[in-house]
Amino acid sequence: MCNFIGVTVSKIQFIRLKQIEKELGSLAAMQELGQMIDGFKYSNTLIIRANTNHTDIEIIPAHWEFIPVWIKDMDALKISRKQGIPWLNATSEKLLESKMFRNAALKRRCLVPATHFYEWRNYQPEGAKKEQAYPYAIELKNGNAFYLAAIWQTWTDKSTGETMDTFAIVTTKANALMYEVHNKKHRMPTILTENLAYEWVMVDLSEQRILEIASYQYPANEMHAYSVAKNFKISENPLEPFTYSELPAITMVS
Repeated sequence: MCNFIGVTVSKIQFIRLKQIEKELGSLAAMQELGQMIDGFKYSNTLIIRANTNHTDIEIIPAHWEFIPVWIKDMDALKISRKQGIPWLNATSEKLLESKMFRNAALKRRCLVPATHFYEWRNYQPEGAKKEQAYPYAIELKNGNAFYLAAIWQTWTDKSTGETMDTFAIVTTKANALMYEVHNKKHRMPTILTENLAYEWVMVDLSEQRILEIASYQYPANEMHAYSVAKNFKISENPLEPFTYSELPAITMVS
């Protein structure tokens, strides 16, 4: 799962994919970027995708929620949300088996730039009646921005004719660090190296290669995780470390 991500704007002034480089410029000041982007607010953030003939990239705001074509209008979409069916993520292992995601995985792959994401670790303190969830922020040790594998499609509201580009972030099995942090579902977003990110959006890939890249596990020893306050979603500084005295350290050194 990956429902909360963030972008520290000062760290991501440029998008670089091998020989392609783009300056974010005014895009970096857009409301789509911030240290806490909540997927459940169904708002926009930036995605990177290939242009029509795959000779360059374009950076655009897109709606974080992959809306399937059978959702006719916003009323139907709101009903599906109430039924607990958010399409924020796409599971890498089932990407090409899914009627909803397959075509996008084959033809409409994109990237989501980020500098960190948030996930919950479950733990039952001594004397507590049930487990509690503790939020963590996860970054790269080098402090750099990174790319999340994603897929996109354009959705049309059939009641109004309005269209919008929508996307879902691809998730993969947890690496050693995220196995301890996200210790319920053992998932993590698919973080790609620059070379894999370029391949994901710019190259016409075989089905086997799509699944290989979608399932890539970024090296655990190049990532860092630390606990943050439980109110991080509304905090002015969601990345500020917060120590819980009852919470043991993760055993893998991060």
